Amino acid sequence: MIVILNDNDQVSLPTGTKTVAGVRPSGALSDYTSRLMSSRPGIMAQGGTLFEELGFYYVGPIDGHKLDTLVPVLENVRDMPGNKPVLIHVKTEKGKGYPPAEASLDKYHGVARFDVGTRKQHKSVSQTPSYTSVFSKALIAEAEHDRKVVAITAAMPGGTGLNIFGERFLKRCHDVGIAEQPAVTMAGGMACEGYKPFCCIYSTFLQRGYDQLIHDVSIQKLPVRFILDRAGLVGNDGPTHHGSFDLAYIGCIPNMIIMAPSDECELQNMVATSLAINDSPSVVRYPRGVGVGLDVINQKLGHAIAIGKGRIIRNKAPSPKEGSVAILSLGTRLLESVKAAEALEANTIPVTVKGSEGSGACDCLSVEAR
Repeated sequence: MIVILNDNDQVSLPTGTKTVAGVRPSGALSDYTSRLMSSRPGIMAQGGTLFEELGFYYVGPIDGHKLDTLVPVLENVRDMPGNKPVLIHVKTEKGKGYPPAEASLDKYHGVARFDVGTRKQHKSVSQTPSYTSVFSKALIAEAEHDRKVVAITAAMPGGTGLNIFGERFLKRCHDVGIAEQPAVTMAGGMACEGYKPFCCIYSTFLQRGYDQLIHDVSIQKLPVRFILDRAGLVGNDGPTHHGSFDLAYIGCIPNMIIMAPSDECELQNMVATSLAINDSPSVVRYPRGVGVGLDVINQKLGHAIAIGKGRIIRNKAPSPKEGSVAILSLGTRLLESVKAAEALEANTIPVTVKGSEGSGACDCLSVEAR
């Protein structure tokens, strides 16, 4: 086996002494790593001992931008005799050769097609705010009225909207780095101390903290508010970021309340709802991208909604009968559900559409369907 370590001192967002929100990552490990890197700046260039102790034959470090050196090394390693695994330590610089990217690592981590000269990306710009933006504003509004509100993320302040929250509430925003497990446990500990933590993580990345989700939060019924951005398919973010499984892996956990907004106003209300829940953990999941275009007034507080109670959106089949249809919608598929109902009704099939705001104790069975 040949392992290539691409060592560019970066993750998806800039790291080091500060996060993109301008605050340092939280935790003793971050403090220790910072001191270690400062006192021994050449430590990562001398990684042979570490990897050799793990059983690898270590090669490097090598400048990954000098192909006349890199290619022969790759060929030599490929042709090496023996069965011992090899690790090639390649040093690179993110955005190397394109000054705008070198100077703005977070913005050029993932880009659409763009003009190299003007730097303008060729992508449509919507006037409708994203769900991430709506959540960020809703959380800020709640935090303005409640000093116990705190926020935690795992190296994704920009992706979850906590970069804006962190600018407003520097000491109430915590970035633990790429460490979802400590993020969940930290949120549980803060809930024990009377704080009202919002643990903001991409849907797919919460899987890394599953054990902590069950043992450190759910079993103890701690009121941690989990905000899952990128729920569902995520388009250009790629398949590794699809939030395809959260309903399955969270829905089976005891004491967990799951909410999924169908629009911006419901998201704002669900932030308020999760804040009002003080006897169990809760989840609010929403997709990547923009909302449906409903106006949400900045800094306006949401209002708590009833858990487990949906609402009738369209009722052309008020009583069950043969040939009638009931469509139960959870989350942002509500608009598509209404369109499906309209298409069915055009073919004389009566349809009832019910939107379920939360699946903690959903009363979907109140809609009889045969």
